[in-house]
Amino acid sequence: MEAEHVEILNFLRKYSPFNELPEEELQLTAQNTSVAYFKADTQILEFNQHIDALHVVRSGSIETYHKDGSLFNRLDEGGFFGEAGLLRKGRVRFPVKTIEDTLLYYIPGDLFNRFYDEYDAFADAVEVEEQRRVSHAVKTHESRNRTLSARVETLITREPIAINKSASIREAACLMTDEKVSSLLIYDDEKRDIPAGIITDKDLRKRVLAVEKDASDPVADIMSENLVFVQHNNRVFEAFLTMLRTNLHHLPVLRQSKVIGVIALSDVARHESQSSLYIVSSIFKQTSIEELSQLVPDVHKSFVRMVEEDANSRIIGSAMATIGRSFKQRLLELAEEKYGPPPVPYCFLALGSMARDEQTVVTDQDNAMVLDDSFEPKLHDKYFLNIAQFVSDGLNACGYTYCTGDIMATNPNWRQPLSKWKEYFTDWIENPSPEKLLHSSIFFDLDGVSGEMRFAKELNQLIRKKAPKHKRFLGSMARNALNRTPPLGFFKDFVMEKDGKHRDSINTKRRGTGPVADLIRVHALAIGAQRQNSFARLEEIIDANILPKGRGPDLRDALELISMVRIRHQALALEAGDTPDNNVAPEDLSDFERKNLKDAFQILSNAQKYLRYKYSGG
Repeated sequence: MEAEHVEILNFLRKYSPFNELPEEELQLTAQNTSVAYFKADTQILEFNQHIDALHVVRSGSIETYHKDGSLFNRLDEGGFFGEAGLLRKGRVRFPVKTIEDTLLYYIPGDLFNRFYDEYDAFADAVEVEEQRRVSHAVKTHESRNRTLSARVETLITREPIAINKSASIREAACLMTDEKVSSLLIYDDEKRDIPAGIITDKDLRKRVLAVEKDASDPVADIMSENLVFVQHNNRVFEAFLTMLRTNLHHLPVLRQSKVIGVIALSDVARHESQSSLYIVSSIFKQTSIEELSQLVPDVHKSFVRMVEEDANSRIIGSAMATIGRSFKQRLLELAEEKYGPPPVPYCFLALGSMARDEQTVVTDQDNAMVLDDSFEPKLHDKYFLNIAQFVSDGLNACGYTYCTGDIMATNPNWRQPLSKWKEYFTDWIENPSPEKLLHSSIFFDLDGVSGEMRFAKELNQLIRKKAPKHKRFLGSMARNALNRTPPLGFFKDFVMEKDGKHRDSINTKRRGTGPVADLIRVHALAIGAQRQNSFARLEEIIDANILPKGRGPDLRDALELISMVRIRHQALALEAGDTPDNNVAPEDLSDFERKNLKDAFQILSNAQKYLRYKYSGG
């Protein structure tokens, strides 16, 4: 056998379906294989073209398309195509084009057809590969219609019905009856864009009939104020979570600061009838840590179910963060039942991925406590330590392991009055050091979970006000964000873990989603972004026009792809009864996933280069 045939033989031995063949058939195949080279962007096969060889990608990459021109699959080294045509009258079904310079092996069609007929393992491997591609295509098609990704505005079927606050309760009730609505917005004479309040059927029962209130009284007497709104482009799922968090059944919907409709819980429940997140409501029915911990299997099932339903990472991350917040809120309620009411107001904070609504099932607990400035350590600290310890122990029992870095409210450094927190944050921004930058990257993603939420709001406002003004801080944060790089080698190969139990795998959090969140945080701090979620921050960053054209959407897609590879890996582990983690072995990915994961890491690498350039003066 000649040297070039030996190389082909060694190559084919590594890949399915050829590794299912006997050695003598492999040698025969290698001796009859021809080679072809194509430059990038070359059309290799046209639809219905005659085909007489199986095509195997030796190097480079190609894309296959449906007849209508939509993408069907992407293949790189070891991938093969043309089998559908060879098995169906020798006509090409899926046109093929190179996306980079590509070397192909041509295996004669008569050999392929004979192997397919004579070797069941070979035929099975070919069919599995084809089914996987078809499955991917079907899922792609189905994902376009997922109810979970629908926008709130799709639930609105009519304009909002409203009445002036000086109208009587009777007039309001009559209007609701005539219009067949379960809620009514209440407006001032002077402010027409934002309603002053809302009444619902429930208000008429509880605040009028049950207390025999005079129906001629102003409707303003029974309206609910301080309304909670949702944006028209929020996802239905997010509206549902807002209702669960706030215990509200009606939410006005805003577009450009104007109410365009009202959605009710019944609308969302009807739409989300397949949602698994009703588990949130069950958390608040549990009466002990032990009972709460028994919900962990249900949480895992809901996670797997969302993955199976093709929910995207933003929905899954938000749902898991809401579940985590609910655990914290219920634990705080139980703690206050045990230790009594708080001696001074406080706010319990969620930090990191929970604050950003980006949690998965592999997470520890990062939290802190902001106390009112009337706090006196000698009088009050024992109480708050007890509360923090109760919540921390409860979270650990519910699957949120203790933070190895001690970023928990049980640490006295992270259980401080509001004024002290403001001193912390100001110092971290004005005098950055490695330790303070590390703290900034953790604590500057914060969200109030329970208690005096205005404390969390004040801290976020301080960050948004100060950070954009301090170039040295932004430059330091940018350099800090470059410490974790994507796992790509010089030739775009994966760089994998070298030792430990996760050897030969990729840590998709430390080398993927983490670095993306880090660099998005720097841009968000620079523009004083209002939102915490990385996808939402990215929308603000794109609107601020501080990225080169097209980089924002590319980064968004890269974050989504890396996140979903990580999430699907965890879901598969749960289904197999294994402990989920963040480490993915490349051989467990399909050709399509490997190719796209490399592309996503390359986008991250380019984004880091731009981050270094943009904040180099700080």
